[in-house]
Amino acid sequence: MKKVLIAAMVLTLSMTVLTSCRDTKDKAKEATEEAAESLDKAGEDLKEAADDATDAMKKAGEEAKEMGEKALDSLKKAGEETMDAAEKAGEDMKEAAKKAIDSI
Repeated sequence: MKKVLIAAMVLTLSMTVLTSCRDTKDKAKEATEEAAESLDKAGEDLKEAADDATDAMKKAGEEAKEMGEKALDSLKKAGEETMDAAEKAGEDMKEAAKKAIDSI
């Protein structure tokens, strides 16, 4: 009777350990799957952030290029206006010199 009772207890203990191990295995598998999903989501979020940063840098570069072109146009226009004013002043001085010579 003792042998049967001991065998039943060992069998019960074995079944409990087996069930516990199976539950642990299932929980570990579930945790691994959740971790993989979290890593995938984190990777997607990082990719989106990198794409957004790239777009922002491209836009900033385009804006800087436009501002540079506008500045060059302004400098060119100012240079042309300065040259026109200098040319007019030269002509005025030339006429004034002619008048001064004619009046002598």
